[in-house]
This record gives sequence, structure tokens and C-alpha cells, in this order.
Amino acid sequence: MAHDVESGGGAGDDDLEPGLKANAIGFLDALVIGLNSTSPAYSLAAVLGPIVALVGIYAPGVMLASFVPMLLIAAAFYYLNRVDQDCGTTFSWVTRAMGPWAGWFGGWAIAMTGVLVIGSLADVAVRFGLLTFGLDSWASNEAIRQGLAVVVILLMTLICVIGTELSAHLQDVLILAQVFFLLVFAVVAIYRVYADTSTLHAIDPSIEWLNPFGAGGAALTAGLLLGVFIYWGWESAVNLTEEVENSATAPGRAGIWSTVILLVTYLSVGFAVVAYAGTEFLARNAGEEEAVFAVLAHEVMGGWDWMVLAAVCTSALASTQTTIIPASRTALSMARRHALPHHLAHIHPRFRTPSVSTWWVAAIAIGWYLVVNQISENALLDSLTALSLLIAFYYALTGLACAVYYRRHLLESPGNFLLIGAGPVIGAGLLIWLLVESVGDMSNPENSASGVSWFGLGPPLVIGIGIAVVGVLVMCWWRIHDGRFWSERRSVVDPALVRGRKN
Repeated sequence: MAHDVESGGGAGDDDLEPGLKANAIGFLDALVIGLNSTSPAYSLAAVLGPIVALVGIYAPGVMLASFVPMLLIAAAFYYLNRVDQDCGTTFSWVTRAMGPWAGWFGGWAIAMTGVLVIGSLADVAVRFGLLTFGLDSWASNEAIRQGLAVVVILLMTLICVIGTELSAHLQDVLILAQVFFLLVFAVVAIYRVYADTSTLHAIDPSIEWLNPFGAGGAALTAGLLLGVFIYWGWESAVNLTEEVENSATAPGRAGIWSTVILLVTYLSVGFAVVAYAGTEFLARNAGEEEAVFAVLAHEVMGGWDWMVLAAVCTSALASTQTTIIPASRTALSMARRHALPHHLAHIHPRFRTPSVSTWWVAAIAIGWYLVVNQISENALLDSLTALSLLIAFYYALTGLACAVYYRRHLLESPGNFLLIGAGPVIGAGLLIWLLVESVGDMSNPENSASGVSWFGLGPPLVIGIGIAVVGVLVMCWWRIHDGRFWSERRSVVDPALVRGRKN
């Protein structure tokens, strides 16, 4: 094992708290949680239309290209987890490799992604759940929908607190339902294309659709900005590393396999949707986001459209729960290292889960959801767009941290150089490029969901800058209040772990 990072203030307070429940779940449970965290059905519904509007029939190719940086960063998560099984993941690893300031800000980015997205996911789960049961008038009533969304967040938070095993069992059910409904939808759509019974402008599928460069460089760049983030969330499996059997390797493998399974799912459904609906219909309805699936569900499945609506509902419901996991466990990791107030490190004595940090994440997410909805529904969409900045930042930071952490071992073998050096750095470079492109795109108010200007910029960029500024202020304030985290000693890599002689 690598030497533990030691705190200048000692670990006396931590000894009073029980640890997270070790070996609570296995590899398959972690894999399912990683898959559900990405919310595959919802992600496809929200992003497929806009991607088609940009690149047409080459949407599957863009989703394939978007997979590349995700796989490279997943490899970085795998190798960093081997030397440090800390539920704080990026926070802990970047602190070890690049120092406390960068590590703290990486942890802040992870926690804030949860705050921004949990309310929206619960809202989608409620909306599609009501549509599934034919309660369309309830789904269009903001007061009912928002009230039920808050109930969903509270219920999912309670399940997270009660135990990791219960969370995993619920996720098993939700992923089976989601994948089954998606596959049925894809198979029926492809069948109707070849049977020439499509009700829309069907196109025969072609292997050429996998060419990401088919629509040109500018369109590819814009498409990647959307495509790369449909994979976001797979790392939730690694946030459970302290609670997974074979914690040194199983969580990292679950993360890698999650990205591969997601690729297959996205390409299958992407081919089916583009073939059945045609590019004109999808591009025309790109602004409807997840509502596109509601329309396509009826077109493809007829009276069985509830299956697709249920897939999106279970997708968003599952992701509402699993998105709480990385945010709460990152806050736990930061608190027990004295990077945040120590009460956030409290572990429930019976359930062995981070109860205080979990409820705090839920409370802040609910507050954000309700407040932003009072501005407008488009403001909520803008806050989701701001996610891209935070995601690209902490993924890229993790990739760089992997190469920095293992820097003395990169030239020991070609495998080391590629897997823990060049690969993560290339992945980080691609994400940094996408981050810069995102900032340029978001600076134009016309590109936002609301189309309005905040301080001369697009609302998503203002939200992203605001979160960064608040993070800097909180970090500086806590540094003055309690400087123990900033006095930690850096750790070294155990060469045996690099050479693969240890689990």
C-alpha cells in the first residue's frame, strides 16, 4: 500500500467515528450503480436530438468519439484507486499528487455537480412517471410536479442513509427495468424501419454513421460538447470504494466497464432512433430535450408507449439516488481530512453511511431546485448546462493527477507510459479543450436555454463562474478557520502497485 497522507492535526477526531461499512456490496452492484448514475435513458433523451441537429446521421459517430476521453479518464480512476481507496476519489488523489489547494477545488466541483443536477433528475422522474400513468395534467402542473420532486429527493436520500446494500438492491431493479425497456424500444424501432412501417421519415442504418468526422470539424466540436457528458456519472462506483469487496480493483473495473456498456447502449439506441425518426424530425424537436422520447414512444410503440416513458422515469429516478453518492462521500472525505467542517464526517452508527453529509447534499440540492425554478424553467436548464464546466474540470484534473502521481514510474515500461501517463494526459487534454470550447460557447447569451444575458454573458457561464468564486471564498475562509488540511504531507507510490504485484 502507499503510505497514508498524514494530517498535521492528527486523526484523533476521526477515531471517534465508525467507518463506512466495508464489503457491503460486490463488483456487480458497483457496476450497476455506475451505470445508473449516468441515467442512460434520460441522457439519450436529452442529448440525442441536439446532437442530430448538429451532425445529422453521424450522431452515433459523435457518441463513439465522446467515449474516448471517458475511457482514458476511467483508466486514471482505476489506477489511482489502486493506491488510494478513499471515497473522496478526485479530492483525495489530486491532494496527494498536486497539493491541497487543487485537491480541495476538485472535491468542491464534484459536490456542486450533485447540487446542480439532483433536483432536475427528480423533476424528470416525476414528470415521466406521471405521463406513464396517463396523468398528463398533473405532469404539466408545476406545483404538483415540484412538490413530488422534493418528495422523491427526500425518499432517495433516506434510502442512501439507510444503507448501501438497500441502495444497491434498488439500483439492480431500476437498471433491469431501464435497460429492458430501452432494448425493446430499439428492437421495435429497427424492425419497423426494415419492415417499412415507420410513421416518420425512416433511413436505413449504415456503418458510415459511425464516422465522427462526417459532418465536419466545427460540428464535431459542438457535438462532442454534448456527447462527452452523456457518460458522466460512471465514477459513482469508485466513490463506493470503501464499501465494495476487493476495494483496490473492483470499483475501478466497475467504472471502466460502465463506460463500455454505456457505449454499446448509446450506439444501439442512437442507431434505432436516427433510423426510425430521421434527422429532420429529431433536429426540428431538438429543443424539446427529453420530451422527444415522449413523442417517439408513441410513434414507435403505439399503445405500449408507457414502456419508454417508464424507462426515462426509472433512469432519472435511479440517477437521483446515485448522484447523491459521490457528492455526499466526497464531502465526508473532505470533512474527515479537516478540509470541511468535521460534523460532515459523521457516520451513522447503525447504518454505517455518511448520514450528515448525505442530508446536507439533499437539502442544498432541494433549495437550489426550488429557487432556480422560481426564476424560470429555462434557468434550471441553464444550471444543468453549467454542469459541463465542472465535469470537464474535475475529470481533467483527475487525469493529470494520475500522470503526476505516477511520474517516477512512467518510463519503467511501455504499459506504464501508455496506461498511467499518456492515456490519462490525452484524456485530460481533450476535456480541457472541450472546457475551453464550452466557455466560448456559453459566453454568448443566445446559446443558452433562456436566451437572456446575465452580466453580458450566457447564464450557464455565469452560474459556473459563480460556483467557482463561491468555492474559492469557502476554501479561503476554511483555510483561515482550520489549516490542518493544508499542512498534510504528500505520499509516495508503492512500486509494487505500479508493477501489478499487489491487489
